[in-house]
Amino acid sequence: MYMESAQDIFKAFLHKRGYKYTRERREVLEVIESFNRPFEAEELLLALRGQQYRVSKATVYRTLKHLVECLLVNQVFFGTGKQSYYDFLGTQRGHNHLVDVRTGKIIPFSSPEIVVLRDRIAKELGFTSVAHRFQILGQRSETPLNVHGG
Repeated sequence: MYMESAQDIFKAFLHKRGYKYTRERREVLEVIESFNRPFEAEELLLALRGQQYRVSKATVYRTLKHLVECLLVNQVFFGTGKQSYYDFLGTQRGHNHLVDVRTGKIIPFSSPEIVVLRDRIAKELGFTSVAHRFQILGQRSETPLNVHGG
């Protein structure tokens, strides 16, 4: 079974709205895909420039807006004093984070149970779920528990 890539989804989204899939937009998406963690818009701009891509700040922000609209990227507010982060979802349509409120460290994790709960709640309310984000704010215990049963 063929699964659309993030590039395919973004191209189709832009085409449907009458926008072009430009070299700059492709470069922005490629760098975002390489982060593997939440990032700030300014950090993205610096990464693009570090790779010698010539993309304007306005293009970065417009491209981020489009990527959020087509559900490839989430705009995330972690409550750690920063304005916002962006997080690449790609085709997985679900993303979870644990945020350490003391240090601001953001720890991505996955949980099939959250997906099951998301789908059940959506169905009970007459919806079909298309994506989710789940966030836990916490702080490390002095003696961390072993949650994997060991």
